[in-house]
Order: sequence, then structure tokens, then C-alpha cells
Amino acid sequence: MSTERMGVETLESSVALIIPLFNEEEVLPLLVGELESFKRARKEIIQVIFVDDGSSDGTVREVIRLTNGISGYELVRFSRNFGHQMAISAGIRRCKADAAIILDADLQDPLDVAGKMLDKWKEGFDVVFGIRSLRTQVPAAQRLTAHVFYRLFGKLTDVDAPVDTGDFRLISRAVIEAFNQFEEQQPYVRGLIAWLGFKQVGIPYERPGRAAGDTKYPFRRRFKLAMDALTSFSTKPLKMAINLGLLIASGSFAGLIWVVLTKYVLGTAITGWASLIFAAFFFGGIQLFFLGIVGTYVARVYEEVKRRPRFVIQDVWESGKKGDSDGSKAINER
Repeated sequence: MSTERMGVETLESSVALIIPLFNEEEVLPLLVGELESFKRARKEIIQVIFVDDGSSDGTVREVIRLTNGISGYELVRFSRNFGHQMAISAGIRRCKADAAIILDADLQDPLDVAGKMLDKWKEGFDVVFGIRSLRTQVPAAQRLTAHVFYRLFGKLTDVDAPVDTGDFRLISRAVIEAFNQFEEQQPYVRGLIAWLGFKQVGIPYERPGRAAGDTKYPFRRRFKLAMDALTSFSTKPLKMAINLGLLIASGSFAGLIWVVLTKYVLGTAITGWASLIFAAFFFGGIQLFFLGIVGTYVARVYEEVKRRPRFVIQDVWESGKKGDSDGSKAINER
């Protein structure tokens, strides 16, 4: 490693940019232009790693067209769509630099903020994350659900994860090496990096709208990511199910005693069978809900014990080398 940690910078330091791609053909000309300007301004950037997560449009072709002949670009192509978090994990594993900056391809993670992250890293921080102080062009419902999730995650887990942050962050070589030891089948990258510890700091920024194209993270994918995050770092939902079950059982026992007293002591009968039926449906729904939670944890265990490769790299193309970008050599990565 060419950079001294403890806040002392040597003359030589290198940084890689890790950018997952999924059907980003429209935004790539703008992105590559911004990256080239950033590379000229910050000489530390020696490597740009694009990870194509099974795009079905012309993303791969466009990356090669725009970067062919320009040194420092690498395109890692998955054999199919494995997911955004897997693409980030693959990029971290491919990183050869002293630090890496993870950012999205849609230019919602400003490169001027990435420059500030570099400055903080040189001050001695191992993790520098972006804090979304304002998100433009984002529906109110999406902002609300994100606000609730980050705070719920903090309440239900023991991980000191920063709120209102995405995957946009810089990680040092020490964090990269520690992260590469994880072999989880469904990694929640920002949670795992927070779990690792090290010296961390945040930078607030205003997140703009997409430069081009449509979001690749609809509500269904965001909900799945949230469930993966909670079940990866917390067993509290299971404990909540136990506590609620005990509470309902206690209430039912008290209700049974009341029914017996009113029937045989007070001599009155309890009416309202329709309300009892609806109550039965209500508690049945609660049971099914928590059964689903238990099933989610069981499913996670099932995925982990199979020990399948987390992703498969179909081929790797480097802009400074001659070669066939459509090579068929597959690499299994855990």
C-alpha cells in the first residue's frame, strides 16, 4: 500500500472509481465526459471500473466505444443480472488502488463531492460517505419510505450506520481488504461497511435528479433491499414476534376468564359473534405476517448454506489492452 494511514500522505496515492451499470446506455456519453474531466483534475484516479449487471440494451457496446483507446477503464461483465449490491461487491474485489469511490452511473452522485471525499481520505479517514441533505426530483413517498427505513434500521440493529446515505462513499485499502473477506449471498454493502468500523466521516450534499434515463430501482427492488438489510443485521423482528405472541396469549387468557365470570357468576351472555370472527381474522393475519418473517430468515439460511458463487463474470475488457471484448471465459466469484 502506497499511502500511510494515520493522516500522513505520501507523494503517491491511487484511487479507483467503481460504477455499477444496468441499462445505462443513455447516460454514458455524459458520464464518461464528466469522468475524464474529473481524472484530469484529480491525478489520483488511476482506474475506473464499470460493472455491467446483465444490461439488455447497448450499455456494453457504448462503454467500449466511448473508452476504447483511453487508459484506465475496465469493464467487468456479468453473465446475467445479479443485482446492484453484487455489482458493487465485484468492483471492490477488482480494485487495485489504495482507495475506491463507489458511485452510481446516473450522475446523481456529484464528482465534486467525490473530490471532497478524496481530501477527507488524505486527512486519515478510512470511510467517507455522502449524506443526502436534499434530494431533488424524488417523489415524496419515496423520500418518506427512505427516511423511515434508515431510522428503523438504526433502531432494530446494533450497527451504527449513518442515516440518509446510499452507497456513494470512499473506502480505503484497509476497508477494501476487510470487505473482501465477506462471503454473504445477499450483501447489504453500506451496512457491511458501517459494521466494519474504521475511521468514518460524512459529507452532506444535495443529490440532483438523474442526468438521463429512468431509475433502475423501483419500489419492489427497494423493498427487497430493505428486507435484506434488516434480516442481515437484526434478529429483533423475531423477538418482537415472540413478545407480541405472549401479549396476545395473555390477553386471550384474561378474556377467557371474563367470559366464564359473566356466564356463570353474573348470569349474562356475551353477544357479538361477528366482531369475534373479525378478531379471529385479525389475529390470523398477524400470525401469517410473523410466519412470513420467520420464513424470510429461513430463506436467508437456505441461500447461505448452498454456497453457490455470488456472481459470475463473463469477461473483463480493459481499455488499454487489445483483445476480444466478447470473450467467453467465465469467472466464478464468491
